[in-house]
Amino acid sequence: MKKKIKIKINGKLKIIDDKTKLSVFLEDHKVPLSKVAIELNRKIVDKKKLMQIFLKTNDKLEIVHFIGGG
Repeated sequence: MKKKIKIKINGKLKIIDDKTKLSVFLEDHKVPLSKVAIELNRKIVDKKKLMQIFLKTNDKLEIVHFIGGG
């Protein structure tokens, strides 16, 4: 059985598998990478490094969607 960890996403508690890559998490949640900014623990994430980042207990993830308007 995989170990579970707690993270916060946009202020909401979420329980996920330990050692989940950020890229896999975003893919599983169908996050459109071209239309969002991603912040992990108050730092903007370089989208080129998503495959190298593993989520850890108590990480705080903010996903901001771009919205057009006029």
